[in-house]
Amino acid sequence: MTDRTRTVTWDDPMATASAAQGRTGLEFILALAAGEVPAPPIMHLTGATLVSAESGRVVFALQPAEYHYNPIGSVHGGILATLLDSAAGCAVQTVLDEGVGYTSLDLSVKYLRGVRADTGEITCTGTVVHAGRRTALAQAEIRDGDDRLLASATSSCVILRP
Repeated sequence: MTDRTRTVTWDDPMATASAAQGRTGLEFILALAAGEVPAPPIMHLTGATLVSAESGRVVFALQPAEYHYNPIGSVHGGILATLLDSAAGCAVQTVLDEGVGYTSLDLSVKYLRGVRADTGEITCTGTVVHAGRRTALAQAEIRDGDDRLLASATSSCVILRP
């Protein structure tokens, strides 16, 4: 039997959160993507990375691994939902002014194909569908290296103005 272990380390999450102060949402997300701001702990836990960002759009990548598996031998839906939620939320954040925050109101996920370690790297793209004064609607899609749709989600976010 092969011994399988994984050690996770992370930075102070409050240092990451405080780095948003004095920046627009897009400036903050770009700093995260560039590694100028420490990644939040959830990224270390899942192994996901923020690949790119622009106004209204972000892209994350994840290499599926055994430590993501559920009891039936595939990547747990919660890992995929976490990736979808992150992409949708961060896409919303890219359209927010300095000092304006958000939080998710809901997330509706559809799983279309199973994901395993041999699926290869997957990408998750989040885009803003509508950004209003009080709420925003975003969508996210996970695709494999052959551009097959694996899962999709929609998310409503409440905009938190000072």
